[in-house]
Amino acid sequence: MKYGFEWSFSFFRSVLFIAPAIVLATAFWGSLSLLVSYFDKGGRKQAWMARQWARTLLLVSGTRVAVRGLEKLAPDQNYIFVSNHRSYMDTPVVLASIPVAFRFMAKAGLFKIPLLGGHLERAGHIPVPLDKPREAVRSMTEAGRVIAERRISVLVFPEGGRTTGEMGEFREGAAFIAIKGEVPVVPVGLSGTFELLPMHSVHVRPRSVVVSIGDPIFTAGLDIKERGALTARLREEVSHLILNA
Repeated sequence: MKYGFEWSFSFFRSVLFIAPAIVLATAFWGSLSLLVSYFDKGGRKQAWMARQWARTLLLVSGTRVAVRGLEKLAPDQNYIFVSNHRSYMDTPVVLASIPVAFRFMAKAGLFKIPLLGGHLERAGHIPVPLDKPREAVRSMTEAGRVIAERRISVLVFPEGGRTTGEMGEFREGAAFIAIKGEVPVVPVGLSGTFELLPMHSVHVRPRSVVVSIGDPIFTAGLDIKERGALTARLREEVSHLILNA
């Protein structure tokens, strides 16, 4: 009986308070970021606002985050971060926990949407035409060059979407970009986010989450043909981080 009451209270708190607060916070920071984007060449202020949005979501959802391995990151180095993906809360958890101005790989179609497309472009996010393999390869090659030249960091979920069970197979895009740009790639293991907000659910449950950062893997000198081996290594490293969280 007690468990049923606690579950009901948690559910109604999520639906009546947490979910609306998340929507309002997203609308507020998203609108502010859109306005600032017209005056923010390079997207640094927008990246800062994205972090504030993420921190607001963690605050209203009652999420407590423990971060392990931050000392492995050099403050003057840009990285490609590769993480498992089990919840919509993964992105705000990473944004709020790792002090890096992230950019994202986004579907090219999003850049064609009025207002949103211009916002994404001005913020420095990178379009990828997922439905056209040849164009995707050219886009990823260009992404590697841009990431290296602008010294920006990128967060990638190589499973291609959220998973409900064990970690899925990793796609090779992150390794491809890292090798092309000669940018270090960092495995990140997220533990507890599925329990925080399960897939196909609107029930946000206050939880403790662990962000485990692995050792950077340097890609300078690697051949593009080694992207498969690098991808397999990244998956193994992320799995190890999760198991040892």
